[in-house]
Amino acid sequence: MATSTRVYFPRAQRRLAAACTLLCALVLLPAAHGAPASATPPDAAASDPGTLGWMQGFPPPEAKRIRYTDSDYFAFPKLRWTACHFRQLMPTVGVSRGPGAAVPLPQRLDAAIDALPFTPLNTRTRMTWAESLQANYTDGIIVLHDGVVVYERYAGCLQPDGQHGAMSVTKSITGLLGEMLVAEGVLDENETVGAIIPELAHSAFGDATVKQVLEMTTALRYSEDYADPNAEVWQYAAAGSTLPPAPGYTGPRSYYDYLQTVQKQGRHGEAFGYKTINTDTLGWIIARRTGTSVSTLLSERIWTRLGAEQDAYYTVDSSGTAFAGGGFNAGLRDMARLGQLLLEDGRRNGQQVIPAAAIARIRAGGDTRAFAKAGYTLLPGWSYRGMWWVSHNAHGAYMARGVHGQALYIDPAAKVVIARFGSHPVAGNSANDPTTLPAFDALARYLMAQPTR
Repeated sequence: MATSTRVYFPRAQRRLAAACTLLCALVLLPAAHGAPASATPPDAAASDPGTLGWMQGFPPPEAKRIRYTDSDYFAFPKLRWTACHFRQLMPTVGVSRGPGAAVPLPQRLDAAIDALPFTPLNTRTRMTWAESLQANYTDGIIVLHDGVVVYERYAGCLQPDGQHGAMSVTKSITGLLGEMLVAEGVLDENETVGAIIPELAHSAFGDATVKQVLEMTTALRYSEDYADPNAEVWQYAAAGSTLPPAPGYTGPRSYYDYLQTVQKQGRHGEAFGYKTINTDTLGWIIARRTGTSVSTLLSERIWTRLGAEQDAYYTVDSSGTAFAGGGFNAGLRDMARLGQLLLEDGRRNGQQVIPAAAIARIRAGGDTRAFAKAGYTLLPGWSYRGMWWVSHNAHGAYMARGVHGQALYIDPAAKVVIARFGSHPVAGNSANDPTTLPAFDALARYLMAQPTR
């Protein structure tokens, strides 16, 4: 780390706060973001962005405006508006759905789902499905059973025609692209990163394999402790910021620039370590090997073939590089369509959109022993493969997960897909997992027991 960079971060921490707010929220944080962990935030109804009047009026009153330059633009309760409006605040790049018509989603709503009971983890108090939506500050949720919409609800900032930040669900989408390229032979999982990207040869990633990046078993000297002004996450945030740099700043000015500075700590392949920079490295690998950006590749390979009803988009750094680790935004129904495509082994209308081998690799999961070393007590027996979280439960369920409540859950045995967007006041998934995981499992089991639809 350069001396000028070490001097810069403590002195300019307030200036960096706005740039770091979103990035810090996208990493796995144990405590509340934007409020002390001991504080009791307003409930979902009281913190509704419409109730609070964020960004309403032409122009909105000064006290109700949200700007990217505000250090708290993604702090609770503002995040309950921001999560649906990133493209109004910062530069983005589009993911085109193409000119074709959207594929309709057949619907057969089941009113009984709201009353479905389950028991949250580590408690004996029963809860209903409807109560869990409020408890998790759900902005939108849709459930498909065998390709049919059986449940759909919107709240907070989200409407059916709106888009929402997917946060770290983005990682799983990038991972899916990576696994597709491995299945097609475009990428060799045993190839080293340095061989693909010479600029990273002398970084921590240089001797890591594509497989180790995909499974996040790289050994990196990189801290995501945003309470520490010298933590590397601050450098990463500064590098990715589209705001003008502070006077005297001489550090990296893009995600790719920063990745070249990461140093190694330990041995690759020994333990799972959830670090966003792995996904941005994978994004660079994909772009370098295919000769196109992640956003364009996603559009060409999946989004234009999904039957999507909306374009999607990514936030970008000052060089226009998509934030492959957490910047994806999309409509809720289109996320469900993506989940259904995975459930159907990558086939749509008789065409193989995603190689079945890529989906099979993800479903098989990664090294459970390496995963266990990370200490996720709410995810016993899980693993991580292709940047997807694999439960290894009796149904073979796997999911994409993002902070503040984002989820794409696929249960192959039950033929169930659940897509959820949320704006929970606590960033880390440990805040909603005790309700989310048993609720999703209970719903899958309930739907399996219903007559053939």
